[in-house]
Amino acid sequence: MRVLVNLKIMGKVDPHSTDFDGLPGADLVVKGLEDLAGGVVSEPALLVAIAAQRLRRLGIVVPETTAPYPRELALYALLENRLGTAAHSRYNSLLRQVNSFAAALEREGSARKASEQ
Repeated sequence: MRVLVNLKIMGKVDPHSTDFDGLPGADLVVKGLEDLAGGVVSEPALLVAIAAQRLRRLGIVVPETTAPYPRELALYALLENRLGTAAHSRYNSLLRQVNSFAAALEREGSARKASEQ
C-alpha cells in the first residue's frame, strides 16, 4: 500500500511514496484516503476525516472533504443504517483501528529518528 506522504526533513517538505504494509489498520486508512481523493463519502473516508489532524501531523496528505459535520455522527449514522444496533461496536472498532495505525506510524517515525542520530 503506497500513499503520498510529506516528510519534513531538515525543515523541507519532501513528497514521496511510503509503504504502510504491516501497519495495523493500513488497509482501512488507505481506502479512506482513496475515497476522500475521489470525493466518495464512505465509512473509511469518514474515519480518515475524523483522524485527519493527527494523520496530517504524521505527514500524510489527507484530501479535504465535503463530508458533513460532525463527522463522528455522520460515520455513526452510516454504520447504524447498515448494522442497526451493532453500529456502536463497529464504530468503536474503527476508531481503535485508526488509532493503532497512527500509533504504529508514530513509533516507526520515532525509531527512524533515533537511528539517524
